[in-house]
Amino acid sequence: MDTIKHSLSIIIPAKNEREGLTRLLPILKSKYSAAEIIVVNDGSDDDTVDVCHNHNVKVISHPYSMGNGAAIKSGARAARNEILVFMDADGQHDPDDIELMLDKLDQGYQMVVGARTLDSHASLSRRLANQIYNNLASFMTGYKIEDLTSGFRLARRDEFIKFLYLLPNGFSYPTTSTMAFFRSGLPVGYVNIKAGDREGKSHIKILKDGVRFFIIILKIGALFSPMRLFLPISALLFATGICYYIYTYFFYGRFTNMSALIILASIIIFLMGIMAEFVSSLHYKDIEEINVQKDE
Repeated sequence: MDTIKHSLSIIIPAKNEREGLTRLLPILKSKYSAAEIIVVNDGSDDDTVDVCHNHNVKVISHPYSMGNGAAIKSGARAARNEILVFMDADGQHDPDDIELMLDKLDQGYQMVVGARTLDSHASLSRRLANQIYNNLASFMTGYKIEDLTSGFRLARRDEFIKFLYLLPNGFSYPTTSTMAFFRSGLPVGYVNIKAGDREGKSHIKILKDGVRFFIIILKIGALFSPMRLFLPISALLFATGICYYIYTYFFYGRFTNMSALIILASIIIFLMGIMAEFVSSLHYKDIEEINVQKDE
């Protein structure tokens, strides 16, 4: 019996996820009978759509594979309920955890993320990479981020849709959405979850997508917390230039061109940081005005 007091839209991106959906959809239909369940078929060439029709859930189909983030955006645009729940179709996410995340949301959070326990990661390399991403993103935002890349999360629809234009079409939508909420002063909470073994083959490639995640974190840092990125680099270069100047002065009695170049580079990077801060503030101007109007 559905006892959830919130109106839910459960959004499931799917590409060739027949096996996972066959197991997941009956559980969701039974446990959250009042929820709107939306499966976004991202160019599947198996029986994904047929499985969805057999279980009478809403299907949005992309004519070709546009990416996990694009599927999330399509689902969020089509959703009509108060709370958006995002989960994978591959069987890793336990529907029972949704209730725990809703309880956390009721404590005043605007987004709640299912943070995977360490033993949930399939390998040591994935565990180490995820920890590096979390630490770097925590530094960029100034907040502790427990799981940057988890695709199991829920958010209030009226807040989440404000950031749709920021989300990339690939697998890094969790990274961008988390940092966007932090940058806008919207509280993000975490609930520890145990992710299960996936059904079928993963579409994420460790090396390729790992490098992509790292680059995106730097881009997001430059957009949302520019001085946290530019200031340390500028300070390091400036200190290096001064130290090199002292070294050449004492040993060669002159101020070298290399010292001047390094110091000049540090000043340019510092000014870039200031400009990035200005651009970032303009970037969120419209969103902040919407929030003020809503409060009034």
